[in-house]
Amino acid sequence: MKFNRWFVVLGALLIQISLGAIYIYSIFKPGLKSHFPDWSATDLALPSQIVLAFFALSMIFSGKIQDKIGPRKTATVGAIFLLVGMYVAAKAHTLAQFVFGFGVFGGVGIGAAYVCPIAACVKWFPDKRGLVTGLAVAGFGAGGLFFTPLANYFIETLGIMATFFYLGLIYFCAIVIGAQLLKIPPAGFCPAGWTPPSMQTNLFKINRIDYSTKEMIKTKQFWLLWFTYFIGCAAGLLVIMNITNIWQSLAAVDILKAADIISRTSFGDILKAGAEAVMAVAVFNSLGRIVWGKISDNLGREKTLMIVFSFCGAAMILLGAAVNYSVFILGAITVGCCFGGFLALYPAMTADHFGTKFVGENYGLMFTAYGAGGLLGPWLAPKLLNNLKTVPYETIDATGKTIAKLLETGGYSNSLFLAGALCLLAAFLISRLKPTK
Repeated sequence: MKFNRWFVVLGALLIQISLGAIYIYSIFKPGLKSHFPDWSATDLALPSQIVLAFFALSMIFSGKIQDKIGPRKTATVGAIFLLVGMYVAAKAHTLAQFVFGFGVFGGVGIGAAYVCPIAACVKWFPDKRGLVTGLAVAGFGAGGLFFTPLANYFIETLGIMATFFYLGLIYFCAIVIGAQLLKIPPAGFCPAGWTPPSMQTNLFKINRIDYSTKEMIKTKQFWLLWFTYFIGCAAGLLVIMNITNIWQSLAAVDILKAADIISRTSFGDILKAGAEAVMAVAVFNSLGRIVWGKISDNLGREKTLMIVFSFCGAAMILLGAAVNYSVFILGAITVGCCFGGFLALYPAMTADHFGTKFVGENYGLMFTAYGAGGLLGPWLAPKLLNNLKTVPYETIDATGKTIAKLLETGGYSNSLFLAGALCLLAAFLISRLKPTK
């Protein structure tokens, strides 16, 4: 029976939706702060930094491994690592324990599973490389849409720490099922009715030579792509991993202009709006991967990427100047959409410039730019806070009694404006990208 290559895309979506739940970390922050009141703002940001860093680092080794043993086994091993990490996080009593479970084990598991669908899809779809890489990673962006309401329900009914374990079980099951649909096409596979390009086209700088990783890192093109990818990821993750905090600070300052304390009802509305923002960004993050990937198949990868960076730079500046929820959500979803574009376009550009034979290992190394951006972006936001202050708000304790607590707030404009300027720089650099020879 002939294998339908679209089953690989289905498996990719199952895996990526589960892995994409990494983007809902900001949903956990209020609960973690309540459970560990001595954790500072940078302490709360640390797990998200570490998980992104180890996610990217593990891609280097996982890409090479899956090139040898196949995507099915590699993704299954990743699911096991992620489950163990979420279990350790659920049992943590200290910041170090939580970071080790959620950040280190979780990051390694995510990286091992993430690279497999991408490597498989670009080999099955040389005729639709931009679209299919967008689809393959669309689930990663949509993970927040699916898991935000579920995580909130678990937090309310099971508590913040138990939530990590039950989410880990769900991730594990979905990834293992999706992994069974992944396979590598036979050597020399060519889709029916498609003729491989024999030379560089006016749309893509397609290289018919397969570069090994050692050969790839000797090219100027690799380092230009890596640096711009780093900028895009740092900017996108700065917003995504701090989206609820950015909104809480903006809303709290506005409310306290007319009151001495944020009422329980008002604070509940702030949390609800923050969760809705996380879901909205997840939707546009996912759509951006498909839309920008498809556009790049028609317009060309480099031109598309220049447009995406320009939009992202403008959106970061808009978000830094936001004065109400409408402007805030417009800036946030635009950043989410552009960030999705980065995750769709760079795997395709890696294959365009350096071939598909070693794409798992090559993109694994390219993806370290994501890890570096994940270290910088989430850290930059709390580090460059201006007008830092603590504001009082009402909430209820375990007995149902209304009590007052303090919320740390501050302005995020410094980090947002800086990230916006860097995105505009990246747009210029992409315009200077030459074919790989």
